[in-house]
Amino acid sequence: MLATTHPQSGLAVATSRIHRVVAENGGATPHREGSVELSVSHLTKRYGETLALSDASVTFTAGIHTILGENGSGKSTMLKILSGVVAQSEGTVSLNGRAINPRTPRDMHDLGLSTVFQEVLIAPHRTVIENIFLGYDGPLKRRIAKSARAPLAQALLAEISRFPIPLSAPAGELPLASQQLIVLARALVRLPSILLLDEATAALDYADRDLVFNAIENYAAAGNIVIFISHRLEEVRRLSDRVTVLRSGHIVETLERDGITAERLLKLMAPEAAIHA
Repeated sequence: MLATTHPQSGLAVATSRIHRVVAENGGATPHREGSVELSVSHLTKRYGETLALSDASVTFTAGIHTILGENGSGKSTMLKILSGVVAQSEGTVSLNGRAINPRTPRDMHDLGLSTVFQEVLIAPHRTVIENIFLGYDGPLKRRIAKSARAPLAQALLAEISRFPIPLSAPAGELPLASQQLIVLARALVRLPSILLLDEATAALDYADRDLVFNAIENYAAAGNIVIFISHRLEEVRRLSDRVTVLRSGHIVETLERDGITAERLLKLMAPEAAIHA
């Protein structure tokens, strides 16, 4: 069930402020008319003789859509294609009914999609605030004035971290959990209409995870798409509006919230496995 976003929730205020500051600095903020929709049709990826993803078709709409499967099921391959990291061998990716052919992650950023990978991707010798705005500007102009960046970064970090994260500290000197939150803030500050999370809470403890989940739920409730990869069934059952199960590179089934149970998910992932609720 989608979370209800209070109009003055911290994340809503922070993102609204980012829109305003970008506009004041002459930059373009992500804009869409109506609801956003991302779909893949007959998506296939081959690595030599290995078929990593086969004839996958699924549509992602507003809300939290989990991709679930065991190691080698094809879920990370699908995410890398959607992120622009690798190109599909066959099939089509469409955004709002229009086929797209992204060649790089920057292409996907420009289309309103941001990804947080399981690997913590930071520039260790740069400061926290530099990491949050890494790759944010255009080639010729800042999208947000330097003076406005600290308040925006602090507002986003306050929504996803229990403890203050010093903006001037070298990111590589902070704990792994803090580094993961910095990467998530980097994705959120871009105001994506589609947020991809690949095991993005793996480095967090339960308390920080809850804050991140609240932020994710609020972000999805605002009409955005969150595509979530996790192997933790309790996370999947808490967050998901829909779950697509992959096995051996094939889509097995997509479940709506009312049909999402641990028993059902385990059967779909590995029918021969013993069931542990």
